[in-house]
Amino acid sequence: MSGKVKWVTDIEKSVLINNFEKREWIQVTENDDWNFYWMSIQTIRNVFSVDTGYRLSDDQMVNHFPNHYELTRKDLMIKNIKRYRKELEKESSPLAEKDENGKYIYLDFVPVTFMLPADYNLFVEEFRKNPSSTWIMKPCGKAQGKGIFLINKLSQIKKWSRDSRTSTLSCADAWLCLCPRFVAASSGKEAYVISLYIDNPLLIGGKKFDLRLYVLVTTYRPLKCYMYKLGFCRFCTVKYTPSTSELDNMFVHLTNVAIQKHGDDYNHVHGGKWTVSNLRLYLESTRGKEVTNRLFDQIHWIVVQSLKAVAPVMNNDKHCFECYGYDIIIDDKLKPWLIEVNASPSLTSSTANDRILKYNLINDTLNIVTPNGDIPDCRWNRSPPREALGNYQVLSAGRAKDHNMDTTSYP
Repeated sequence: MSGKVKWVTDIEKSVLINNFEKREWIQVTENDDWNFYWMSIQTIRNVFSVDTGYRLSDDQMVNHFPNHYELTRKDLMIKNIKRYRKELEKESSPLAEKDENGKYIYLDFVPVTFMLPADYNLFVEEFRKNPSSTWIMKPCGKAQGKGIFLINKLSQIKKWSRDSRTSTLSCADAWLCLCPRFVAASSGKEAYVISLYIDNPLLIGGKKFDLRLYVLVTTYRPLKCYMYKLGFCRFCTVKYTPSTSELDNMFVHLTNVAIQKHGDDYNHVHGGKWTVSNLRLYLESTRGKEVTNRLFDQIHWIVVQSLKAVAPVMNNDKHCFECYGYDIIIDDKLKPWLIEVNASPSLTSSTANDRILKYNLINDTLNIVTPNGDIPDCRWNRSPPREALGNYQVLSAGRAKDHNMDTTSYP
């Protein structure tokens, strides 16, 4: 389609705006005719709202799927992955195979997790099997490390549980607790997830870190997704210890930059970040190339499985794409764990390298979702040529062989 793309954003970040201006796109307001709207998750709710939403035309594109929260809310992600496992079991899929202890051999990629207050009794039962374990509590709808704390005694959450259950929840009420609309409207305490804490993380320089990886999805059915090669590690500023005396020290346990930047040892030059390529080099030199390649193949496999888990319930609107921020922790056995997925990964730049990375991320994303910088046409098949991928690599191209449900695809 000829003509200049008309763009709108409610996220005033230079890495976005500079990319739009480089393409000589035209800035308009949300009340004008627009083609491309990079919006916050709050705005996307209004766009697709039954009451206030409106019909998008074929030349309009937005950067979130209507119900992205099926993947990006901590409780719903877990619910969908658990459902996916059960469906594979019903189909007698080899992927759902379990070991002699009843653990999934291939699908054990998220820590044991319960919803609170709904699953409190189930959690207590699990806790008592291993009373020396540590658990991490997170509010379902918050980000940047807000509201997170660690516990290792039931007494630490019994009061929380009592306060949360303002009345005895029926099964229907407990189910409603998992719905974002219910949580937002509820006058009670917000829902939390509680997960078994990965207390044996891989350490580098004695410090805990996680991986922030960017994954682009252009369509869920068929699944077409891409991994950005230039992700990074986020390090804690204080050396890790599993000691119970340090459970309250978030500079030891939480890698979020929003937390770590307030630490005395935070480095404003590198921002406590390391590129994924540096991590690969480090692991190749300390653990070997074959082991390192297998680790990253497993991470890619986990990403695809998590997307397959939500694909049946995702509103696969043709006007949408999404660039997710995946958070992965690697344990000291080099097993990767999916911790959470972010719908609006931060576009704030904490260092010069950070700004370059995020500018290039947006650039490569736009090259895939708006080929040649042209006005969007939602009827195209969303399969960009290889030369348009930039620093993205294909994880799933929507072909039948990408969706094998046997173990041959497992690294």
